[in-house]
Amino acid sequence: MRLLILGGTWFLGRTLAEQALERDHNVVTFTRGKSGSDVPGAAPHRGDRASDRDMAELAAAGPWDVVIDTSGMTPDLVQRSTQALADATGRYVYVSTVNVYTGWPTDPLDDDSPVRPYTPYGPPGESGADQYGREKSGCEQAVTTVFGDRATILRPSVIFGPYEYVGRIPWWLRRIAKGGLVLAPGTSDRPIQPIDVRDVAAFALHAAEQQLGGSFNLSAPIGSATFGELLEACRQVTGIPAVLEWVPHDFLIAQGVREWTELPLWRPYPGTWRVNAARARAAGLTCRPLADTVADTWRWLNEAGPRLDHERASELGITPEREAAILAAWAAHRVG
Repeated sequence: MRLLILGGTWFLGRTLAEQALERDHNVVTFTRGKSGSDVPGAAPHRGDRASDRDMAELAAAGPWDVVIDTSGMTPDLVQRSTQALADATGRYVYVSTVNVYTGWPTDPLDDDSPVRPYTPYGPPGESGADQYGREKSGCEQAVTTVFGDRATILRPSVIFGPYEYVGRIPWWLRRIAKGGLVLAPGTSDRPIQPIDVRDVAAFALHAAEQQLGGSFNLSAPIGSATFGELLEACRQVTGIPAVLEWVPHDFLIAQGVREWTELPLWRPYPGTWRVNAARARAAGLTCRPLADTVADTWRWLNEAGPRLDHERASELGITPEREAAILAAWAAHRVG
């Protein structure tokens, strides 16, 4: 299969390229060449998705059996890509997100849950998460409008694993590796269902090879792991006997803790970790144990050297001073 990956040097794109090469596919990656590094064995093609000339040159380098788009973030750029590549591509696989659903992150979701309508501008006071979901919905619309039944839409939940530039599991690993009393959010038995980047990549390639059309949620099975198991796995792989202090949701909210960022992966809503991925599972999705993902991510962090410099990683984490203050306030609350 002649495969074009839009992206291909960061996280999912890199994992896709590596796995595709292992499957003996002919892989070309399309990037600006300004971040990340090329995957050995893949043929890099430089260009900017915002440039009609660059996209025309990319189309002329085809034809492609399948395009997998891991980097399309705005409807305008995705529309340019789909229109440029429509006649040179057999199938277009677009990596979207569960944020496109109107019920995310508050309500349980399945493959047929309502999707946000796309509008060029959001309502006043729109949150960053809502804007992201609205624009990704517009990206999906651009793909399906041009490619029709040759379109495949993947909607992953939270993706973890090696090469993770966002830094959610890496933040928890590094925090626990420092030891001491660790602020743990909510309760240890709260279910979570992140999915390993390698499992997302494997399904994307499976969908490409089998010409699977339509949309698919991608997540680990509901109830397959808990937040406590995640942090315990971090303790095990780091070898540090940190002490976990579980602080209830209501107390954290009263302290003004920013959900999802100050304590990565913490959200108090019931729907955050109730994403049903039955359609993908029936089509061949498999998910490895969370403990394996944590162990492999820790191994990668120790082999990778200096941490990746990415703007999204800088948004994560609570400062040691603020963590200590909240823990002290919680201790006082419990005594009182």
